Amino acid sequence: MIKRTLCFSNPAYLSLKDEQLVIKLPEVEKNDLPESFKQAAVRTIPIEDIGVILLDNKQITLTQALLENLLSNNCAVVTCDSAHLPTGLMMPLESNMVQRERFHEQIAASLPLKKQLWQQTVKAKIENQAAVLQQYTQIEVGNMQKWADSVKSGDSGNLEARAAVYYWANIFPQLPHFTRDREGDYPNNLLNYGYAILRAIVARALVATGLLPTFGIHHRNRYNAYCLADDVMEPYRPYVDEMVLKMVPRYLQQAELTQEMKVELLQIPVLDVQIAEKRSPLMIAVAATVVSLYKCYSGECRKIVYPQF
Repeated sequence: MIKRTLCFSNPAYLSLKDEQLVIKLPEVEKNDLPESFKQAAVRTIPIEDIGVILLDNKQITLTQALLENLLSNNCAVVTCDSAHLPTGLMMPLESNMVQRERFHEQIAASLPLKKQLWQQTVKAKIENQAAVLQQYTQIEVGNMQKWADSVKSGDSGNLEARAAVYYWANIFPQLPHFTRDREGDYPNNLLNYGYAILRAIVARALVATGLLPTFGIHHRNRYNAYCLADDVMEPYRPYVDEMVLKMVPRYLQQAELTQEMKVELLQIPVLDVQIAEKRSPLMIAVAATVVSLYKCYSGECRKIVYPQF
């Protein structure tokens, strides 16, 4: 089942009733209006239908009961900063009945295995980046395909970085001076927002599968609680890039992140991707990738299933 991604960008009162998210508007609740009008303005959404919630307004109030219920249903709760960019991610501590066993297998994974998994991840990422360039630009991608085929265990040649330099230098023909930088100019803000949604989707799938998002196969920043999510999402980033690439010509004069832009980016979970020779919504594909990763940890297989353009 594809879970819904919700974004609250305006003041709201969020609470829980009968396993439903209850949404009330402060401007309605505080004014002297007929009770029938207030009741008509209330909206409800089943908790079980929600996969990701983004809180993007300083005047949002939510109850502890709602937060507890969201987390117990494996919903990722994302908070945004004053610049309207995602800054925090809250996930449940427990969501899988065999969690201890899977934690043990994950932590016990050998270094050679993790290097092989990272090799597969980098190869899939570069191949998908090359496919985006080939489809939307006139840039030569034979070099990227060669780099993808040449990735060694652990990416000892750092071909991911080499491919990234070439990729970002050519991905936006309309913006010849674009530089990929989290704090950089437009459309970096679109990419940041999209990647944050993608990261929440991946982190949610990892927790649901009984894996620790903290222990990565490559990323190992001591201050990063989602290293594994950052690893697994790498081959999925080009899908966000493709979406932003399509948006840029329509929003060239809008450097600020607007509500309309956010609504488009909230479609990331239902993007159509091809994985294991089948078409699937991105959220479902991520779940398949994460399950295959667990099987690598448990010794059932040696290959992660990643999407391909």
